Amino acid sequence: MLLLFAFVSAGLANQVNSAAVSAKASSFAGSTSTFQFPPADVTATASLIDSLFPDASEVGFAGPTPTGDEAESVATAPAMAPVKGYFPLVRPETSDNKGELFDVVNSWANLSPMQSVKSFGLDNATEQIPEGCKINQVFLLHRHGARYPTDGSGPAAFAADVHSAAGNGTFVATGPLEFLNTWTYKLGAELLTPFGREQLFNLGVGFRVKYGDLLKNFTGLPVWRTTSEARMVDSALHFAAGFFGVQSYQSSYHQLIEIEEEEFNSTLAPWNVCPNANNDIWALGDDATDAWNNVYLADAQKRFAQYLPGFNLTIQDVAGMQALCPYETVALGFSAFCDLFTEEEWKGFAYGVDLNFWYGDGPGNPAVSAQGIGWVQELVSRLTQTRLTTFDTTLNGTIVGNNATFPLDQPIYVDASHDTVISAVLPAMNFSFLAAGGPLPLDHIPENQTYIVQKISPFASRLVGQVLSCPASDTPTHIRWLLNDGVLPQSGIQGCGYDPNGLCEFDTFVAGMKQRIEEVDFVFDCYANYSLSLDNDTITNGQYPQ
Repeated sequence: MLLLFAFVSAGLANQVNSAAVSAKASSFAGSTSTFQFPPADVTATASLIDSLFPDASEVGFAGPTPTGDEAESVATAPAMAPVKGYFPLVRPETSDNKGELFDVVNSWANLSPMQSVKSFGLDNATEQIPEGCKINQVFLLHRHGARYPTDGSGPAAFAADVHSAAGNGTFVATGPLEFLNTWTYKLGAELLTPFGREQLFNLGVGFRVKYGDLLKNFTGLPVWRTTSEARMVDSALHFAAGFFGVQSYQSSYHQLIEIEEEEFNSTLAPWNVCPNANNDIWALGDDATDAWNNVYLADAQKRFAQYLPGFNLTIQDVAGMQALCPYETVALGFSAFCDLFTEEEWKGFAYGVDLNFWYGDGPGNPAVSAQGIGWVQELVSRLTQTRLTTFDTTLNGTIVGNNATFPLDQPIYVDASHDTVISAVLPAMNFSFLAAGGPLPLDHIPENQTYIVQKISPFASRLVGQVLSCPASDTPTHIRWLLNDGVLPQSGIQGCGYDPNGLCEFDTFVAGMKQRIEEVDFVFDCYANYSLSLDNDTITNGQYPQ
C-alpha cells in the first residue's frame, strides 16, 4: 500500500529522490537467468540404474483396486463448484480510490487464471443441465495453461533495455524501483509454467467429475487433439492425466498432435494458412493497443521516470513492466512489479488487451471468422456424423478424412488450442452477444462493455458444448454452449432465438452453423488484398463487409 502513496505524493517523491543516493545497478541487472532440470549428465546416466526403480506395474502389491461408478455432477449435483484456482500464486492486491482492496488478477485479461463467469446475459442459467434434460454428448475446446511470455515480447524487451544500461554503467534505480538494481529476468518463452500444469490437471479432474458418465457410451478409446507446440502437448497430457489418472492415462485414449507451423493446415492453429492473419490486417490489434497505451500509461511513465535518472523510459518499457506482473506471478508465484501500478492503470491494462483481441483476434478483425470457421465445419461433421470431403478452409484433409484420426461417434470430444482460436470460433459461430457493445473506442473504456477478454480466453479457458435431450432420451434434441462456466445466449444464430437456459433445438443449431459456413468467405477474408484502418473499422462479426 505504501508504494501507491509514494506515487501520489509529490513531496514524498522528492524526499525519496533527495535522500536516496544509490550505487549504480549491478552489471547483471536485467540479464536473463535460466536453469535446466534434470542436469544433462544425470539424464545421460539414468538408464544405467533404471532397473533399480521398477514402476508400479512391475512391483505389484497394489492393494484393493475396485472401481466405483462414473460421476456426472453436471446433471446430478444441486450446484456447481466455482473455479477459484490461484494456489500457489501470491495474489497481488492494491487499493482503489476509496481505500478498498482491488483484485489485480481480474485485470490481467488473457493472462488471468480462468475464474468462474457470473453471466453472459442469462442471469438464471447455470452450468447444470436443465431440469428434465439428459446430457448425451459434450464438446470441449480449451486453451493451454499459464505460460511464459511470447518470445521477444514486451517483458523481455524491457529486461534487455535494463541490462544494456546496467552493462555500460548508466542504470540507477531508486525509490520503489530500487529492486531493479539486482533484478534478473527469470522467464523463458512460451513454455507452460508449473502453475499452468496445475490448471490443466485440475481441468481434467473437473471434466471427469462433471461428464465422466459419458465414458460408458464409448465403443473404443477416445481420440483427443492438440497441436505440436510444447505448451500445447504439455497441456493436453496434463488434462488427460487429470481426467484418466496418472497411472492409466497413456493407455486410456489416443492423443492426436497436429503440426503447428506455417503452411500446415490445422483448425487449432488456423493463422498458419491465412495470410491476412499475419500482416497489417492482423496488426490492427497491436495498433489499437499501442494507441491506448499512450493514453493510460502516460502518467505512469512520468511517475517512474523520476526513479530512473538517465534511463530513457519509453511507453513500451512501462507496458513491458506492467506485463511482467502477471507473467512473473504465474511463473514464479510473485512479482514485485504488481504493486507499482494503480487500480485505474490495471483497468487500463485489461482494456488494452480487449482492444488487441477485438481488432486483431476478435469480432473487429475481417479475417477472424475465416480462421474459426474450419473448427465449425468439424463441429457440424461431428454433430451430424457426416464425413468432410471438401477442404477449402483450414481443415486438414488427411486428419479429418480418416476415421481413426477423426472419429465421428464420440460422446466426449476434447480439442486443446489457443486463446486466439477460442476468440475466432466465437464470431465464426455468431455468438453476437459478446459483440453487442460494438467497436471498442481507442481513447476511453466504454460503459456496458460486453467484450471482455478476461471472461473469454484467460489461461485454461474453455468453450463447452452440451448436446442434450429434453425430455431425456437417447436422441439429441437441443444444444447449448458455455464459455468457461457461463451460459452463452444463442440468439445470434439463425433460428435459435432467446431461451432462458441458453438452449437451441439441435436441428436448428446445425442449420444455423451450416448457414454460417456459407456466409464466411474464407478465401476472400484470408487472401484478398484489402485495406482497413482503425478509423473506419466498424466490423462486429469478424468478416470483411461485402
